[in-house]
Amino acid sequence: MSDTPQTQPRNLQAIMDLVFRNTTKLFAFLVFGVLFGILITLLLASLPALKTFGFHFFTNDAWNPVTVEFGAMVPIYGTLVTSVIAMLIGIPVSFGIALFITELTPAWLKRPLGIAIELLAGIPSIIYGMWGLFVFAPWFADNLEPWINDHMGNWPLVGQFFQGPPMGIGMLTASFILAIMVIPFISSVMRDVFEVVPPMLKESAYGLGATTWEVVWNVVLPYTKVGVVGGVMLGLGRALGETMAVTFVIGNAHEFSTSLLMPGNTISSALANEFTEAVGDIYSSSLITLGMMLFVITFIVLALAKLLLIKLASKEGKQA
Repeated sequence: MSDTPQTQPRNLQAIMDLVFRNTTKLFAFLVFGVLFGILITLLLASLPALKTFGFHFFTNDAWNPVTVEFGAMVPIYGTLVTSVIAMLIGIPVSFGIALFITELTPAWLKRPLGIAIELLAGIPSIIYGMWGLFVFAPWFADNLEPWINDHMGNWPLVGQFFQGPPMGIGMLTASFILAIMVIPFISSVMRDVFEVVPPMLKESAYGLGATTWEVVWNVVLPYTKVGVVGGVMLGLGRALGETMAVTFVIGNAHEFSTSLLMPGNTISSALANEFTEAVGDIYSSSLITLGMMLFVITFIVLALAKLLLIKLASKEGKQA
């Protein structure tokens, strides 16, 4: 029995729906395929260094291409320290910016501020690096580093982190540059999620006599906590993988130092500086192993963020 004119459009629609579903499924699994392929490629290219140095590669602070001795301790340490300090600086500032734009700023100023934040997010990282090297680093060396040495270098336990010659470049300088770079991303996400809070919730809290801070802390943040955590993780991912800006100001020294004022290195800056000059299989494999470590660190951070978001989402609707 032939199809009637009424059933033909339905059959065509079913076929198109099947094609669309399988195409989107292919795209989704393509992402997993690319991710898996990158991981396998990095792992295979890292085998010469891992076979030569073993686990000692991750705990050794030596990096000497002449004697073919390589260790990842300094770049890993620099990556984690600069990213953590950048987030400690950037999160409170971003929260303050988002809070001011959504709750306190006059209506005529809200849009210009929002556009300015978005423009900062669009500035290339190399521009931040050049500004950091030629403007921020000299000012930091002349004004802040002497004060840090005099007032914080003698603190018990933590004083060793703030001792060193005022050179301007170093891990603390790189942390400040990273903080400036991640602030636009985090504040933009926070501003967007703060604006989706139903006005009725905030007006009810104000009607009960709550202050602006109480409204933000007890109403806005609980309502938007998943989005806020997502914005913070976005900024952290940017800080972990930033290359050129950090390369300009961190000093690029493969020397382990507890002082934040001394030059250091990150995984990204080490790759940017040395990959084109790597000679020999072990040298190249060691750099690729650094790249794999950055891949693993980023994956762990994002996985922990996802677990945190799932945990927060599971508590939605429950009594605090």
